[in-house]
Amino acid sequence: MSDYLQRAKFFRTKKRLGQNFLINPDVIDAILEFADINENDTVLEIGPGIGFVTEQLVKRAKKVIAVELDEDAIDVLKKLNADNLQIIHQDILKTDISAIVPENAKIKVVANIPYYITSPIVAHLLGEIDDMDNKNRNCIKSVILMVQEEVARRMTADAGAENKAYGLLSILSQFWADCKIVKLVGRRSFYPAPKVNSALVKLDIRETPLLALVDYKHFRRVVKAAFAQRRKTLRNCLLQAAYPKNVIETAFKKVSLPEDIRGEKLSIQKFGELSEALLDANKN
Repeated sequence: MSDYLQRAKFFRTKKRLGQNFLINPDVIDAILEFADINENDTVLEIGPGIGFVTEQLVKRAKKVIAVELDEDAIDVLKKLNADNLQIIHQDILKTDISAIVPENAKIKVVANIPYYITSPIVAHLLGEIDDMDNKNRNCIKSVILMVQEEVARRMTADAGAENKAYGLLSILSQFWADCKIVKLVGRRSFYPAPKVNSALVKLDIRETPLLALVDYKHFRRVVKAAFAQRRKTLRNCLLQAAYPKNVIETAFKKVSLPEDIRGEKLSIQKFGELSEALLDANKN
């Protein structure tokens, strides 16, 4: 770790970019293991920083595309001088991933990202719930994501989760990917050390969404309404979202929901049933 630490200390990190460089070689090895990189793979690395993971990726992958926002970090990355490394100076949220990867390729993504933009990046990689043909998601096979532990818990939570972890991010993450925490990572694995612990999350992209529904746009509307005001019951949240009282009552009866249930108690599957029931009740 000392070699990585010395190299990280030499670089002037920028707080505004949320830079915390991974300096634990065991965690770097874990990323490579869980990402399962081989000589046929094209890897997109998001936020490579000064290249501690990058320098290992280029030894294993056919091609590594590194998207980095910080000009000073890019100057360091260029010193790797690897023939199979392509460096793109850009904000990942403004990057059309489908335009920078080989045609018809299914890439693997490795990302150690600023924690304050985790949700936007997940949405950028996977597409929204109702985005049936997202061009970024269509070219991704799997994602290894380093995120704040609390966010990892939210991404992988189900309706039985404690501490209100289950919500919109859980449903977004799991709707288009099989999502699991593969390793917990302590704060001392980074320099500068963040104030929170981290976790590696693996997302294996689904070929088809988790649920087969009649109307995905409507499903997204129902889910957003359910979590808009967590203190309110699901029934009241739906009333607030302009669903007629009789439609809500009919739908609740059809899918056997108690009147006082809250949105966080519904599984993704149950949300799907409710969405379809609301549609049916609205027609009649």
